[in-house]
Amino acid sequence: MKREGYISWDEYFMAVALLAAERSKDPNTQVGACIVDADNRIVSTGYNGFPYGCSDDEYPWSREGEDVANTKYGYVVHAELNAILNARGRNVAGTRLYVALFPCNECAKAIIQAGIKEVVYLSDKYANTPGTLISKRMLRSAGVALRQLVPEKESLTLDFRKGLS
Repeated sequence: MKREGYISWDEYFMAVALLAAERSKDPNTQVGACIVDADNRIVSTGYNGFPYGCSDDEYPWSREGEDVANTKYGYVVHAELNAILNARGRNVAGTRLYVALFPCNECAKAIIQAGIKEVVYLSDKYANTPGTLISKRMLRSAGVALRQLVPEKESLTLDFRKGLS
């Protein structure tokens, strides 16, 4: 008899996105993304952070400032774009993107251009902001399916000791 209580594919891939988010050094917002093909194989992952070669010790993590050059916003690559770029030329057309936070309008452009066909997200906390409204408009116009995941499980616990026994 097979084990019961295992997680669904959606929960699995969202958990991978959340695990990727744990790599983010952003002190305020950690977002992860996971791109999955039609055969439920992970194509790529990403999290929000600075581009390769840009030290996270030398660039600002501040959210506020009069000059954008003194905030993180001019430098940080969002999780969705990082996942697309981390695919390193692999075709992501027709894939699903799992992401913790609904994509911004800039990431929506990359999602559309990359040919991603579905966005599965957990949170839409910026739902009524101009950038998110623009994002939704573009994604819908381009035929990208949007789906908020409502997981059956409230949480998952990873226990590194489990692998030692």
